Parts: sequence; structure tokens; C-alpha cells
Amino acid sequence: MTGFDAVLSQLRGLHEAELQAWIAEGWVRPEHQAGRLVFQEIDIARCRLILELREELEVNEAAMPVVLRLLDQLHATRRQLRRLAEALDASRSTPVER
Repeated sequence: MTGFDAVLSQLRGLHEAELQAWIAEGWVRPEHQAGRLVFQEIDIARCRLILELREELEVNEAAMPVVLRLLDQLHATRRQLRRLAEALDASRSTPVER
């Protein structure tokens, strides 16, 4: 787990006010522990994604929530498909009783 300042030092180009805004918008969801924000690796990856979308793909702040929501939906669909494929594989390996 990583603290707020450590996240800022890890991610070049990310400023304190931006990270606070991203948290307020719900784009990044760190945990609150002992009165401070604690970031998991997934939170840091999300920050990297937002930076990449903004800097490399030039996604503006107005479009960012839409893009993030669509990416979240895509990842959720991929997880569901993976679970479905695993269930199908498991059912094929289980002998059918008659």
C-alpha cells in the first residue's frame, strides 16, 4: 500500500491538486486508513491510465468520465467472459451421469 505523497513521487506529471480532483470525481478510489489515503497497486495503475489517456490520447476532462466508464465496462465484460469460459471448461471435464 502506498501513501498519497508516494503516489505523486512515482507518477511523473501528476500534481497534488489533480490527484485530489480525481479522487473527488471517483476516478481513483483509495482506501482511508488511520485518517490517511492509502493506494493499492490498482489505484496507481488507474492513475497511470488517466495520465496516458490525457497526455498521449488527448482525452479532455469532460470526456474522461465517459472513457473511464467504457473501459470499466469493457474490463467487466472480459471478466464475465473469462468466468463463463472457465465454467464451460469445467462442465466439459465433468462426466455426465445418465
